[in-house]
Amino acid sequence: MNHPQPAEPETPAGELEGLLGLATTAAPAWAACTPRERATALATVADALERNADHLVTLADRETGLGHARLSGEVKRTTGQLRSYGEYAVSGAPFGVTIDHADPDATPPRPELRRHLVPLGPVEVFAGGNFPFAFSVAGTDTASALAAGCPVLLKAHPGHPQTSATTATLVREALADAGAPLGTFGMFTGREAGVTVLRDERVRAAAFTGSVRGGRALFDIASSRPRPIPFHGELGSVNPVVVTAGALAERRSEIASGFVASFTLGTGQFCTKPGVLLMPRDPETVQYLAAQVRTAHALPMLSPQIAEGYRRRLDEVAAAQQTRTLVDGTLTTDADGRPQASPSLFVVPSVEHFLKEADDLLEECFGPAAVIVPYDTEDEAAQVLEALEGSLTLTFHTAPDDRPAGLVALAQRKAGRVLFNGWPTGVAVTAAQQHGGPYPSATSAHTSVGPYAIDRFLRPVAYQDAPADLLPPALRDDNPLRFLRTVDGKPETAAP
Repeated sequence: MNHPQPAEPETPAGELEGLLGLATTAAPAWAACTPRERATALATVADALERNADHLVTLADRETGLGHARLSGEVKRTTGQLRSYGEYAVSGAPFGVTIDHADPDATPPRPELRRHLVPLGPVEVFAGGNFPFAFSVAGTDTASALAAGCPVLLKAHPGHPQTSATTATLVREALADAGAPLGTFGMFTGREAGVTVLRDERVRAAAFTGSVRGGRALFDIASSRPRPIPFHGELGSVNPVVVTAGALAERRSEIASGFVASFTLGTGQFCTKPGVLLMPRDPETVQYLAAQVRTAHALPMLSPQIAEGYRRRLDEVAAAQQTRTLVDGTLTTDADGRPQASPSLFVVPSVEHFLKEADDLLEECFGPAAVIVPYDTEDEAAQVLEALEGSLTLTFHTAPDDRPAGLVALAQRKAGRVLFNGWPTGVAVTAAQQHGGPYPSATSAHTSVGPYAIDRFLRPVAYQDAPADLLPPALRDDNPLRFLRTVDGKPETAAP
């Protein structure tokens, strides 16, 4: 049986207009709900997904081939995000309430100022393809926008249409059961529909997970509107790994096997896949890495389009001058006609040769491929990192007596997350997480994972000398929402 990617159906214009109208009407009502009411609604969505997890996983596996174990874990991550983002909003922390009382004795006299963050309004979310739950219909962008108080217009990804439609139905029904306004969530399909919604003046922000090319095109549209809007894109990344001489001497086999496991995980279709390995010159380790790669099995790719894009990038990397192919991976189809790939591994002779080909070799290759770059001095490793554009992650493997402080300082300028003695694949959903980085890994400075993702969909408003009865609840002296606040420069913790 063949699995061609169907033409992405376009939601009819009339239906699209209806979704936009409902979201616009829902926006003030959803924003007026208390964070506790919104958190309860998000928890109701999480409950619905958990009750239907087996069916959802079966659908997603049929459409993506990612396997029941991986997809079951992803459903749990998705429901965890929904609950944790909601509870974080209940604390009041995302809304940044700050109160400075008047000081008539200051020079000049200071008025009373009360500041908080409020929802932007309807948000368009472009679902990702490589995570059919955690970055899709009910994923991190949807959860954080809803927790902020913004209705969501979800542009479904064509790679898992049945999974998306089923999840969207569960989300709508759960929100309705929880008392959310009609229009708080809506889903549509189609590339042109996605652009139409992005251009619509009723949409106040957008979030995207995908390629640099697609994300940049949408970013330009959002920025060129008569009223530009924030566009939070999580795009492509090379995610280099730097191994020091001490680390290589201490645990060569562990690092080699860990790197291979990381860049082949999920058939290399993770945005945090490490694509470049900077290591001290050591031909023996290079051959050991190649032997490890040769033992890896072919695994499914998400779609024929992704497989074709991967094939093009492999050809570009292999054609780079002085690049040597250590392992020439295969691109085939399985018995059902689904594309699958075994990993490829390349090496360049030196940093000098790598830098000559940097434009090709420092571009993301979305699939199970990586490039080894041997270096002789720390200064050479720094030259490679300097040539790197923004990256989601940058990983160091070090030893106790081998601390590359200069490279670590450089990494902070180049990446959103700097790791030590681990691997970048796998993004923990915690408040301290940063999933984003300098362009082109992302189009904004915010994280798209963790409760701080809520920040993307809020804007600040200050009230000056406002009558008490006209203040929003979050800014009132009695603090009825029990928010964490800052008052006259000091933290205020409300009683439960």
